[in-house]
Amino acid sequence: MNIEILGSGCKKCTNLAEEVSQVAQQMDIEFNLDKVTDMAKILEYGVMSTPAIVINGAVITAGSVPSTKEIESLLQAHC
Repeated sequence: MNIEILGSGCKKCTNLAEEVSQVAQQMDIEFNLDKVTDMAKILEYGVMSTPAIVINGAVITAGSVPSTKEIESLLQAHC
């Protein structure tokens, strides 16, 4: 699973990347996680509000920080 966290590098974005990584590890999912801070790349996804989660090239969330349970559900749905 390829996961990207889109954002400016702010605290919310950094925390979200850490949380997604922890949840994926706990779920024993094989994944690659990249933090994308390049605004041109973020805009290519059509994301206007960060942070955002992209799984396997599809924008899953944007503009909010999902709870741990929501992250679990999102990852489960895309395994």
